[in-house]
Formats: sequence, C-alpha cells, structure tokens
Amino acid sequence: MIALDARDAAAARAGGADRLELAGNMAAGGLTPSRETFAAVRAAVDLPVRVMLRASDGFAAGGPEALDALCEQARRLRAEGAEEFVLGFLDGTGGPDLAAIAALLDAVPGCRWTFHRAIDHCADRAALRSRLDGLPGLDTCLTAGSADGVTAGLDVLCAEAARTAAGEPGYLPRLMAGGGLALDHVPGLLGAGVTAFHIGGAARAGGWDAPVSPEAVRVWRELLDA
Repeated sequence: MIALDARDAAAARAGGADRLELAGNMAAGGLTPSRETFAAVRAAVDLPVRVMLRASDGFAAGGPEALDALCEQARRLRAEGAEEFVLGFLDGTGGPDLAAIAALLDAVPGCRWTFHRAIDHCADRAALRSRLDGLPGLDTCLTAGSADGVTAGLDVLCAEAARTAAGEPGYLPRLMAGGGLALDHVPGLLGAGVTAFHIGGAARAGGWDAPVSPEAVRVWRELLDA
C-alpha cells in the first residue's frame, strides 16, 4: 500500500493494510520522501515501511552527483530508523544498473529491499532477474508483468509466480503484483500462486491528491482474507 504521509499511513492501517511503501511526488512516479515524513509515519503506525529511493522520474540513477545525493538521502533515512527500502535502476542498455544498486546497498547495509517496477521497462526480464540473483537483502520484486499494467501482464505474472514457487534461480524473491492492479485481477492471481499485492491509487477515489480511504483498503483486505 502506497502512503505519502502519516495520515495516509494511519488510514491504510485502519483499513487493514499490512505493509506500506512510503514515497513522495507521485506525479513523477514516486520519489524519495523526506526524513521528516518517514519519522512522522514511523511514529503514526507500527506497520513495516519500505522507503522509496528514487530521485527523478524514469528508471535511470542519473550521473555521479545525483547518485551520491541519493545515497546520502538513504543514509539519513537509515539513521532515522528506516530498515526497508524500494529501489531499482536500469542502465542505457535496458539492463539493471548494478553499480547504482550496489552504491545504494552500501549506503544501507543489511537492509531488506524491493526491486520495483523498473523490471517492467527492462530489455529482458529473465536476464535482469538472473543478474539480480543473490544481491544482499533483495526479498521482493514488485511488478505488473508489463509496462502497460497488470491487465496486460497477467500471463507473465502467473508464469513468474510458478517459477518462484518452483524455487528457480532468479525467482526466489517474493513476487508482488502491482501497477494498475484491480479487484477483479485478484482471484486469478491468487489461484496462480501470487501472495502479495500492492495498491496506491485504488485506495484514493479522488486520485493522488486525495487521502487514502480506509473503507477502500478494507475492501481489498476482505477480498484477500476470503
């Protein structure tokens, strides 16, 4: 569940969310929040919070100065108590930018993290997963199965869920479905073995400028629990 601030976090918790992704500036696809916002969220709820590490729209890490600045933000968030993160960058060939990823992992050693929807924009999903295999702390892959969202990516999600269940190399991180996820996607994905689901705008009737609706979150909670 995406939260932008402490009010969102409390509403998501009230609706039954069991984890949060904390981000800012959703007009740019979700960027790194401030240290102060993280502290307020952490004080408001006791849910696991994964903090986005991303400085600009798109999936490039930027030049050395931009990456250094993002690493410094990561260190400050870690000092504030953040223990889990969301990140993912592609290089100019459409493969994973392992140097940028390694720099951020060095900034937050020992932390668990999610590789986010950069996978849906890469040149070769299987190759990307292979190259990420074994990176320290990587325990989740957030994906819609397609750059066009879950509706277009359902077959890919179901196939990758099967490979995760089989314990194939590169597919060990938990598969989390998200990116245009709708309620009617859930039964088929559950049947295919997907166990983690990620929403953002689906819990905000008025778009990203509107607060999270606990009632909307509760609909998802009840469907998953059923």
